[in-house]
Amino acid sequence: MKEASKLSRSFSLGAKTIYAAMKILKESGREMPMRELITRVEKQVELDSWAKERYEKTGYVRWESIFHFYSIDCIKAGYLLKKKGIWFLTPEGEEALKLGAVEFLQSARAAYRKWRKAQAALQEGEIESEEEVTKEKGIPYDKIEQIAIEGLVKFIESKNPYEFQDIVAALLRGMGYYTPIIAPKGKDGGLDITAYRDPLGTQSPRIQVQIKHRGSTATVQEVRQLMGLLQKEGDVGIFVSTGGFTPDAKSTARSSLAHVELIDLSRFFSLWQDFYPKLSEEDKSLLPLRPIYFLATKL
Repeated sequence: MKEASKLSRSFSLGAKTIYAAMKILKESGREMPMRELITRVEKQVELDSWAKERYEKTGYVRWESIFHFYSIDCIKAGYLLKKKGIWFLTPEGEEALKLGAVEFLQSARAAYRKWRKAQAALQEGEIESEEEVTKEKGIPYDKIEQIAIEGLVKFIESKNPYEFQDIVAALLRGMGYYTPIIAPKGKDGGLDITAYRDPLGTQSPRIQVQIKHRGSTATVQEVRQLMGLLQKEGDVGIFVSTGGFTPDAKSTARSSLAHVELIDLSRFFSLWQDFYPKLSEEDKSLLPLRPIYFLATKL
């Protein structure tokens, strides 16, 4: 391993930001939306003017580009998983944190080089995923993904609670449910949407939905309130919170005898993308998406 004093400036920056991110993931239950993770890394790591400088051609911040670049090494090492904007620290990644920042990233880079060598048998220039395109060409795919997610977040934040309620109802319809009961403005008794598997609600489960469209996290008391409203056999509770959930709220939902699903904004976006093709054109217009395709042939 190289001595710390002989490391390149970029590698040193990558090591401390990647290591900080992995520690944050460990302390936060081993998963976090990428957008939130980057914000926390920026607050925690001391970054000089060079690290914060933007590349003239792309406009991307140097430290973020380097951070995303080296995150691919962590994936190939089995330390990190990424799924639709959520980053997951693996048990192997948690164990590797014991190495310290520099050796953690050096071990990840070694794993990446080993992986690239194993790909030599593949047809020259063949690309298997957008992450590999990123590594080969330096395209900040994660940055593109981050921009897309930020756009979705800003769009949702611009909606009032009743508009967001309509978007949630549209998602349920795309999933094959009927939504005859959507709470009007005013007191709703804790429930915002009731959804059925059939038009008359004769089939189980009956879905009872509570929605909190705000910046603060939903509390354990609020989750228990929803649980108390699941009074009929076959009732299923869904709690949608754009501000996420407290750890106690998550734990309570997992241990509940009644089936309660918690959906934060990241999971909502994931479901919206998955079921978007099944939405009516009217429902699609509530949160319109446009797919972007990456070239997957020879470079």
